[in-house]
Amino acid sequence: LQKILILLQVTLSVVVGKTLMILFPDAMKRYILKMGEKSRMNQNPKFSYENWGPTFFSFKYLQFVLKVKWKRLEDEAYEGLPAPNTPVVTLGGEVCHVLDFMKDNRPLILNFGSCT
Repeated sequence: LQKILILLQVTLSVVVGKTLMILFPDAMKRYILKMGEKSRMNQNPKFSYENWGPTFFSFKYLQFVLKVKWKRLEDEAYEGLPAPNTPVVTLGGEVCHVLDFMKDNRPLILNFGSCT
């Protein structure tokens, strides 16, 4: 049921977004560029709006957003319950799962950080 609700929500969002892009292309470009500022997407001079802006509200965009949102349904963590076995990608590009790194009875410690 949750997947169906997400499908309806994302599909409606894409249809409305695509319609607005057709009816008001300049306003939607400004809106998408504002969203790009929040994610710092537009700070890379080699990555112009023409490369990524038109992909918003496309069928591939719909597929990607659905895939991410559906995957997040499986990765919810709750206090006192077992941790989700979330897929991760190693630096070598291999896809595995978090719990694959468990060794015997030792606790698994995850350290998250960022480089800026």
